[in-house]
Amino acid sequence: MDRPTYDIVISGAGPAGSALALILAGKSSRPERIALLGRQFRASPKPDDSVDPRTLALNHGSRVLLEQINGWPAESASIHTVHVSQRGRLGRTLIKHDELGVPQLGSVVAYDALLETLHQRLQHSGITLLESATTPVRRPGHLAFEANGSTLSSALAIQSDGAKPQGIERHYKQHAVLATVQASQPRKHWAFERFTRQGPLAILPHPQGNNLYGVVWCCAPEQARHLQSLTDTEFAIELNAMFGERLGRFQCVGARHVFPLSMHAGPSLINDRSVAIGNAAQTLHPVAGQGLNLGLRDAAQLGQALAPWLAQTNTDPRPLLARFASLRRPDRWLTAGITDFLPRIFSTGNPLIEHAGGLALLALDLAPPLRTPLARHLLQGLRN
Repeated sequence: MDRPTYDIVISGAGPAGSALALILAGKSSRPERIALLGRQFRASPKPDDSVDPRTLALNHGSRVLLEQINGWPAESASIHTVHVSQRGRLGRTLIKHDELGVPQLGSVVAYDALLETLHQRLQHSGITLLESATTPVRRPGHLAFEANGSTLSSALAIQSDGAKPQGIERHYKQHAVLATVQASQPRKHWAFERFTRQGPLAILPHPQGNNLYGVVWCCAPEQARHLQSLTDTEFAIELNAMFGERLGRFQCVGARHVFPLSMHAGPSLINDRSVAIGNAAQTLHPVAGQGLNLGLRDAAQLGQALAPWLAQTNTDPRPLLARFASLRRPDRWLTAGITDFLPRIFSTGNPLIEHAGGLALLALDLAPPLRTPLARHLLQGLRN
């Protein structure tokens, strides 16, 4: 068989796929033989200075990884304390960075700012960038795909695009309302997760201002449509009624966006020469902000798994892909399980379960040995 055009083709140039490309470039003597397929590569900032409502909560482990590949954006908001509560019930938990021995629990970045930083870095990485959305298809001994009007081939394929994985599926009957608000009494480096009967409500520090917060309000679809229809003043009033006044009074900044919530999870190993990472392997409920963090762990571990093969691409990579899929399984399923359980257990409407949830939050607050394992998993996932 002739040597394929590329050693690796990555389909999907979002944050996880772009980070993987940069990781692999650092481990390859011929990064031009790694191709990244994307619809659009953003090498320059947006022309306007509007506040982007799409923010990402990245944990400490993700920040370390992105800094190592020079992919960390210039603007970010650090999280030192996370306040977890349940509306209408007693009990709350505080998770603090100094308890876990890290400089911050996590950071919030704007989605566009992160993607632009990664794409700027890719321009100087040696990686081949192809503006195509075609997913490689299986051929004997290699994979083939169409790009720029030509049929190209690859020894390995990584799927990291927005295609939903096939396997486990759950629809939460919740929509997420994204908004940006200004608080009259901001608390520096604090983030809030508040469980309600309709779903969790997250209030996160925003990278574009010390008194700005990103809102992720998960609720029933009809409630989401209602919130979308409100004026800015009416929305801020309803947000204060749901969240309280720990941050004073809210004022809306920018547009609101709504999207439905579901969970999809499938195998990492698609076939013996293809694997999926990030949203192509699992899409999660946004509670606790674990989606991209899990995807970046996928990328980091895949880069580590393929390092020996990139040094000797005439060897068989298939055992390395199989081992990668096996090692990723515990972290993926535990994280998916946590993010699937939390939004459902707190929104049953059952008073007994709600009281039990409040007692659980109180117990976590009073007993660090109970709180620390959960906090550490959300901070860095399972490590192999």
